[in-house]
Amino acid sequence: MTDLKRTCLHELHLSLGAKMVPFAGYEMPVQYPMGVMGEHLHTRAQAGLFDVSHMGQVILGARGAAEALEALVPVDVQGLAEGRQRYGFFTTEAGGILDDLMIANRGDHLFLVVNAACKAEDLAHLEAHLQGVEAVMHRALLALQGPAAARALARLVPGVADMRFMDVSTFAWGDVDLWVSRSGYTGEDGFEISLPEHRAEDFARALLEMDEVAPIGLGARDSLRLEAGLCLYGHDIDTDTSPVEAGLNWAIQKVRRRGGAREGGFPGAGRILRELTDGPSRLRVGLRPEGRAPMREGVALFDAEDADTPVGAVTSGAFGPTIGAPMSMGYLPAAKAAPGTRIWGAVRGKRLPAQVVSLPFRPSTYHK
Repeated sequence: MTDLKRTCLHELHLSLGAKMVPFAGYEMPVQYPMGVMGEHLHTRAQAGLFDVSHMGQVILGARGAAEALEALVPVDVQGLAEGRQRYGFFTTEAGGILDDLMIANRGDHLFLVVNAACKAEDLAHLEAHLQGVEAVMHRALLALQGPAAARALARLVPGVADMRFMDVSTFAWGDVDLWVSRSGYTGEDGFEISLPEHRAEDFARALLEMDEVAPIGLGARDSLRLEAGLCLYGHDIDTDTSPVEAGLNWAIQKVRRRGGAREGGFPGAGRILRELTDGPSRLRVGLRPEGRAPMREGVALFDAEDADTPVGAVTSGAFGPTIGAPMSMGYLPAAKAAPGTRIWGAVRGKRLPAQVVSLPFRPSTYHK
């Protein structure tokens, strides 16, 4: 893994006994001695600390940035209040998804967080269409997630407990500024904290000294987001998938839809607006395999046990520690996507049954 990048918390991960793996061009912790199952359940019960410094952080500081960004995303950016953030996605001319991201209004600028594997392409995409694009350098990004996250973080940063889900604010910790959002990607209440790299390990260790907080790796991060029914870019969403097929309609505000004050005007608007009105040909669905074996990414899906031709495929699958059962997400024709529909997956040469279910597998507990 000598050609992989490392985050500023690499030595901390090693000192904590992390197993390191390649991920999005970085050497990242997949698990710690507690193990994936233990880390998952600890986050659901108390608070888990994730190093997400591999993600891309971008500032859009030019005047008119919100209006300009709306030409790249089907999201109401101009209506985003100061001190708030929302989920969005860059779309292609064909209506697919280039990447999903978080967009925050920090007053005199917009702050974006994009996926690690896409950040170079995202930055180039932004620079080709907008002025005042600045990649944030030398700042780490931590995520503290779980029902005890607010209590733990408030010991170091008084005032964070007053934030609502999707609030953003700046707090002082010693001699540095923390850019804090009350958000995350686990389905739990929690926070994401951007801070200078030179203080990141001190801050992380201060949190890890608390009984409620444990380090969490990529393995549990994936099972947590899957239980929450959240998409992983490059797996559940990609350039061949429209936001409507992916069930992300909720992230396209009325003002950008047909009849809205700023209807369309983003790449792929023709297809996306049409699918919002008429429905897509396929849909992302939740699947609960009827046995104990998970149906993982790439498993072909059939509408009958003896059918010759698959009708869809699994895009994410794992065992859900909280729900105590296997879970998967995938795509099926819209006519076969209703909850209760029985589907068969091809697993190790056998056809195993699964049932289409509503998402998420486990209800989220955001602090609203």
